[in-house]
Amino acid sequence: MCLTCGCGEGDVTIDGQTADPEHQHVGADGIVYRHVHAHPHGAAHAHSHAPGTSPTRSLQIERDILARNDAFAADNRRAFERQGVLALNLVSSPGSGKTTLLVRTIEALQGKTSLAVIEGDQQTSLDAERIRATGAAAVQINTGKGCHLDAQRVQQALPKLALPPNALLFIENVGNLVCPAAFDLGEACKVVILSVTEGEDKPLKYPDMFSAARLMLLNKCDLLPHLDFDVARVIENARRVNPTIEILQVSARSGAGMQAWLDWLAGELAALSVGCARGDDAVRRPQL
Repeated sequence: MCLTCGCGEGDVTIDGQTADPEHQHVGADGIVYRHVHAHPHGAAHAHSHAPGTSPTRSLQIERDILARNDAFAADNRRAFERQGVLALNLVSSPGSGKTTLLVRTIEALQGKTSLAVIEGDQQTSLDAERIRATGAAAVQINTGKGCHLDAQRVQQALPKLALPPNALLFIENVGNLVCPAAFDLGEACKVVILSVTEGEDKPLKYPDMFSAARLMLLNKCDLLPHLDFDVARVIENARRVNPTIEILQVSARSGAGMQAWLDWLAGELAALSVGCARGDDAVRRPQL
């Protein structure tokens, strides 16, 4: 549930199975893990629907939702840190070319590092199927009426991937430039993908997302000769809302700028390697 936009979860599924209520246990590493189980789709549930609430009550509910999400995100982040996993939350509006960019990235990284993908969409497993066709492991989360992934669902998906130590995890969020900005999934950072077909004003219209992201990938740059799009202006707008945001211009279709993106990933992996080495000499990150 998201009170920012009023969406509801509906029937949330992970690889076709419906999520059950949560429970928690303490892992061998001493970390408390909160989990949800899955059961075959179609099992009956009882739902209660509260009557209309006051603005004050709605605000408290929203705070509770975010606090609960943050607890799951903290669990995820500790688990990623223990394994030396680099988790990136890929966010964008629908149609930005996010999945195509991810497919091209996976193809470029094959044989160089272990990686896996969590796919988020309201319905269908089309994107997960595209990812699996590359040979990479992927889990599909369908959010039903929900407009974003949350940390609890990501945590439920992780056992299905069985990530090895030192892996790279891409979390492709539901296409939406609003609500995913507010939900921490336990990732190292958010990467926002903006296509040149969307307009230079998007960072100003959706400032929370661009403020939350560390990197902006300006995608579909091969189309620039055919568009009235001002690259300098979109960069200026992005840095108005986030002065420290990094920006790369890429084309998943032509391959232009992709090496810069791969170099950025290599830098993140190297930085994590150094951090893991300081905290635990047994953890080492591979270099791309």
